[in-house]
Amino acid sequence: MTVKQRKIVLASSIIALSFGIVPTVSAMHIMEGFLPPSHCILWGILCIPFLIAGFFSINRTRKEHRKTLLIFAMAGAYAFVLSALKIPSVTGSSSHMTGTGLGAILFGPAAVSILGLIVLIFQAVLLAHGGLTTLGANTFSMAIAGPLLTYGVYKLCQKMKMNRLVSIFLAAFLGDLFTYCVTSVQLAFSHPSEVGGMAASLAKFLGIFAVTQIPLAVIEGILTVIVIIGLESYAKSELKELGYLSR
Repeated sequence: MTVKQRKIVLASSIIALSFGIVPTVSAMHIMEGFLPPSHCILWGILCIPFLIAGFFSINRTRKEHRKTLLIFAMAGAYAFVLSALKIPSVTGSSSHMTGTGLGAILFGPAAVSILGLIVLIFQAVLLAHGGLTTLGANTFSMAIAGPLLTYGVYKLCQKMKMNRLVSIFLAAFLGDLFTYCVTSVQLAFSHPSEVGGMAASLAKFLGIFAVTQIPLAVIEGILTVIVIIGLESYAKSELKELGYLSR
């Protein structure tokens, strides 16, 4: 990218972050104290190997693809803004886009685990969106499970030689939906129904989330396609260096 283009991208990222920082205490991922302490610890432990892999992935990008770091930062700002736009869905949580699909497609799911963790920490502290005790559960659903499926779907579509933009849409769309499937499992596991147990609780959470999440997932898929089209126009050399585009 030229110096002018880099300044435009940096300025847009700053504006996006500023737009995202709007105090809203009533809408959250899984809110503070909503999970039992043992569950908080369990989800936190499950995140550790993915975060370690993410650290190594980002370190490798820093050494081998240094000029792509601005795009990596932009992917973080994108995730911050999209996941901060909340539509209340059920007591203790809300529906919103995740924004992690973009980073997963360009940098891989390991790097996005760290990116998502940072986003979630800032949202918990600045926006009361989510919580610190539930950070492990929110990280696992939004920054690990969703990006893993996004990356897997994108690579599968590539092997099937599907259209690139269709592949991006499907990957971001399904990754967003899968995030909420995992969140529903987490909530059902922590709050099984008195009648029907965990299965009944899971059906309830999935049913409530689906109403708002399916259209939001469609929107995220479309937005991710639009952003990547923009990057293909203005950051082609960086995308080639990442291996997203053939050299």
